[in-house]
Amino acid sequence: MSAVYINSAACISAQDTLNENFFRNLKPENSVQVLKAIEPNYKEFIPPAASRRMSKTVKMSSVASQYALKEAGIENPDAIIVGTGMGCSQDSEKFLKNVLDNHEEFLTPTYFIQSTHNTVAGQIALGLQCHAYNFTYVNTSSSLEFSFLDGKLQINDGEAENVLVGSTDEQTERVMELYKLNKTIKKEENLSVDFLNSKTEGVIWGEGASFFVLGKDKTENSYAQLTDIQITNKLDLEETQQFIEDFLAKNNLTSNDIDAVILGFSGDSKSDVYYKNAMGLFDNSALLYYKHLSGEFNTASGFSTFMACHILKNQEIPKVMMINDLKKEEIKNILLYNHLGGNDHSLVLLGKA
Repeated sequence: MSAVYINSAACISAQDTLNENFFRNLKPENSVQVLKAIEPNYKEFIPPAASRRMSKTVKMSSVASQYALKEAGIENPDAIIVGTGMGCSQDSEKFLKNVLDNHEEFLTPTYFIQSTHNTVAGQIALGLQCHAYNFTYVNTSSSLEFSFLDGKLQINDGEAENVLVGSTDEQTERVMELYKLNKTIKKEENLSVDFLNSKTEGVIWGEGASFFVLGKDKTENSYAQLTDIQITNKLDLEETQQFIEDFLAKNNLTSNDIDAVILGFSGDSKSDVYYKNAMGLFDNSALLYYKHLSGEFNTASGFSTFMACHILKNQEIPKVMMINDLKKEEIKNILLYNHLGGNDHSLVLLGKA
């Protein structure tokens, strides 16, 4: 397969990632149950009349995609591919509330139309007047990875030269209440969270949108090479290291060739054991984590991909992400490992552009 490059990266998250100096100003958060995204002033990007009809995830994605396309110097991509775990939850809630409040009668279809998961990709295409391939992946925590895989195949098969790939998820009050009830979110008495050595179950829940332009050709501003992706739904704990070793061997690498590993430690003692197991493979790599900056959510790996792009481009690792003190003179290969609650494990290998 020919090389595929990440030529731009934009992110809206719990950090001020739209700010040029965000790399120096990362602030970890470990004492709240729910971590909200820092949103831009939408009036600068979206007409107010249109903005009022958009849910948070559509607005975040519209702005992040505009940033990504502008940075890549692309007006109209050859494909738009979006990954989301929960889709437009706010509009889904509003529609279901309408159903209950109106006893299933006299319903306006607006909220229902806007509640479908593919609303985000559709709205971006409408804004750009883009009639190209448009697809949405809904695969819990590997939604972005499936989107990357599709984008990579589009380029390798000659179907596209530049692909806009993104991930997005929003919070809603009702879903957060349910997550607290089923113990997905940590109990207040278990805060603050030691992400690396947590003894309690549950996570701090986040939200955000990350968008990237994948290109066939390397540019002056390329962040990274998207080398390979591997996804599996189920994995036994004792199979973790073999899963990673097989993936690296497929790419003619060993664990010693990986300069940095970004692990998805979420503070959930039950599922973080996978990351602890994986760490044993990488004695000669910088070990990093990130969910104390972004929170856990279905497409949190978008934030880690965004950070990995900047690490490769700047050849610098933010201290706040470090698990160990190991530093390499040059960062050539970064491996990202993520899952959600022990399911949907994904590996993404990025190389220096």
